[in-house]
Amino acid sequence: MRTAAEMAEFEPEVADDMTPLARATEFSLSMREGASRRPPAPRPRATRVFVVANQKGGVGKTTSTVNIAAGLSSLGQRVLVIDLDPQGNASTALNVEHRRGVPSTYDALVDGVVLDDVITACPDLKNLWVVPATIDLAGAEIELVSVVAREGRLRKAIHGHPWVGDAESAGEERFDYVLIDCPPSLGLLTLNALVAGEEMLIPIQAEYYALEGLGQLLETVDMVRAHLNPTLAVSTILLTMYDARTRLAAGVAEEVREHFGDQVLRTAIPRSVRVSEAPSYAQTVMTYDPGSPGALSYLEAAREIASRGVSL
Repeated sequence: MRTAAEMAEFEPEVADDMTPLARATEFSLSMREGASRRPPAPRPRATRVFVVANQKGGVGKTTSTVNIAAGLSSLGQRVLVIDLDPQGNASTALNVEHRRGVPSTYDALVDGVVLDDVITACPDLKNLWVVPATIDLAGAEIELVSVVAREGRLRKAIHGHPWVGDAESAGEERFDYVLIDCPPSLGLLTLNALVAGEEMLIPIQAEYYALEGLGQLLETVDMVRAHLNPTLAVSTILLTMYDARTRLAAGVAEEVREHFGDQVLRTAIPRSVRVSEAPSYAQTVMTYDPGSPGALSYLEAAREIASRGVSL
């Protein structure tokens, strides 16, 4: 398992004769400057649509969605984040407006508005776009009950966008990644995401409670695969809030790796105050403190995901 300390060995160095505060500041500034010089990762041949889901709350779904999206964009990938959670936390972290009345995922799902009319560019990150979520989305599950083919509304919207597809059909302006941030439930919104996606990223907190609901989630995935979306695959498992000092975290990590094997990313995301602080400043940790252990870990996780995409 890779640690942030190991990853920092490959990042910019700072002088040894500085005070700790000056060293931290210099390292952070070096990381920000180095991001623009970072070599791009190879682009996948076609758009990869990821569903980030886990019905248990507090496992780092939204945090992982926005930070992996930021990491991928810093590696030269063109990324679209679709906020499917009525709380709109992903929209907050990516600094896009999501007050009531703003064009959002609600309009695409319920009213059939084309995705291009509800996309907004992230102001802080190049090559990153967002479809924000507003509180209106809270009523979408009820409004969609009587709609024909309600499970496929999001899939239709995503695949109807001209930037979704392979190099031949969508060109160089295509999205390389679409990340769908799901609410902490297995309702109709999450079902729409599972039907729309091709790959699934499941964040798992390194605690045993986080494993309890995993079986139910995988049963839902099997049901969706059997009846609605046969191409859906659980391709990526990400361990979050990992505390290397505890046996509990090591035990959970070992159990997850034994069960899921190569689906689990080698990089685990450590517990980090900086990761938790970033959204309060309407930022991801990648822009808030790019030299922090959390930012380095999410960047390495993004690198792993991108490298796996080359062979797809």
